[in-house]
Amino acid sequence: MSAPDEAAKPAGRTGPPTGSAEPSGRVEDGGPAGPASSAGHGGPTGTPGGRPSGLRDPDRAVRGLGALTLSVETLVLLLAIQPIRLLGGELGGSAIGVVVGLAVLAVVLAGCLRRPWAWHAATVLQGLLLLAGFLHWSLGALGLIFVGVWAYVLHVRRVILG
Repeated sequence: MSAPDEAAKPAGRTGPPTGSAEPSGRVEDGGPAGPASSAGHGGPTGTPGGRPSGLRDPDRAVRGLGALTLSVETLVLLLAIQPIRLLGGELGGSAIGVVVGLAVLAVVLAGCLRRPWAWHAATVLQGLLLLAGFLHWSLGALGLIFVGVWAYVLHVRRVILG
């Protein structure tokens, strides 16, 4: 074994040499992280602490996903102001006011996701964005997109948190 190989392999370790991934990029099963070594990991699924998701703090991860989604929604809403202003016609001013109000509400809710009511309020926000489609068609299109994204976020939340 050459000097670089010895430095890469910890002393006293047995098993396949470092970098023995299959051509598909998967590491061979049966090693220390393989399915055969799930005993003693604390749960029936083989994850530490018995958490089905394997996350250290699943609540925090789900809140982060929700906050990120609401933040992206805020950014998209604010970027939609210019096209609405140019193409809005008579309803341009009221539509812009609604967009700014929805963006502010999304930011506030992103910061409140520790509270259970905020998840329900964020769902209502998606419905309000859909209703804003009556002011301008582009808000309705954004509403459809973010209703789908928020439905997926709620699905992930339900799967991770149970």
